[in-house]
Amino acid sequence: MVRAVPVDPMTGGGRAGKLILRRLVVAVPLAGLVSLAVFALAAASPFDPLDAYLGAHGDGFTEAQRTALRDRLGLGHSWFDAWRSWVGDLVRGEFGESRSYRQPVAEVLAERLPWSLLLGALGGAIALALAALLGAWAGLRRGGLLDRTISACAVVLQAVPPFVLALGAVLLFALTLRWFPASGLTDPGGAVTAASTARHVVLPAALLGVTQLPWLVLGLRETVAGTLDSDAIKGARARGMPWRVIAFRHVLPVAVVPFLALCGARLPELVVGATVVESIFSWPGLGSATVEAARSVDFPLLAILTVLITVVVLLGNLAADAAAVLIDPRIDADG
Repeated sequence: MVRAVPVDPMTGGGRAGKLILRRLVVAVPLAGLVSLAVFALAAASPFDPLDAYLGAHGDGFTEAQRTALRDRLGLGHSWFDAWRSWVGDLVRGEFGESRSYRQPVAEVLAERLPWSLLLGALGGAIALALAALLGAWAGLRRGGLLDRTISACAVVLQAVPPFVLALGAVLLFALTLRWFPASGLTDPGGAVTAASTARHVVLPAALLGVTQLPWLVLGLRETVAGTLDSDAIKGARARGMPWRVIAFRHVLPVAVVPFLALCGARLPELVVGATVVESIFSWPGLGSATVEAARSVDFPLLAILTVLITVVVLLGNLAADAAAVLIDPRIDADG
């Protein structure tokens, strides 16, 4: 997190660049440690990756055949040796083969990454827009009926698990009202087109955005309400300054930086929520691929997906902090 300090003579762009460079230096070893932990945890799993690879045909192999196949797939090595081999391949630009999808990891990423980016971008945009509107509205009208209603709904929504919301949305909007499709990118047997994708992405994207709302709304509401209690705002109101000017020129601009910091801190929740949504809606993204890779103990795919998710979270937090540094010159870029 960043902290406020006296104004730095360095320009906002220079201070933001300094922050970005320092964070990127830390991100590389951190991503390496995350990948190492993935291999260690996967090796401790009670599931045999060879059984997952063979599936229902596993009983038809002799022990000698299983041993030979295990060696060919590289499953006979220790997890640390497997990790070193994976890192070596990664340095050479080779991601390895996915055992769960029976295709190169690079192809799995190329097929699924765009769909995850589409869903995550839409869900994040919905969450930010609704949170900014509802949180600011509740904070500016604190104590009123609208504030109490928004805050109560946010608290209740926070207590409901995302998968329950997803299943409820499918039951209501897809199966009962039939407003939206229940899953996939297109109707069974149909081609994937822009129109079919737009129709199928509405429900999962809206649901993903709603699952991220509670803390964003409540956080912005508290920031706005706290700003209203500041001496500067009380003085402005005592001088007869119009309420619209106070709200839009003095209160809301102050709340932008804490709101950006909160958005960055909640990015991991967006990634987790996207994984749940993709699994329930059969969305062909990286979230569902991560679940399948973990279930199959697919080392190459699981490692690269975990590292990719870590990088996304780090970059999201970095973008939020860099934006805050650019907006507010009092923020310390060394924080």
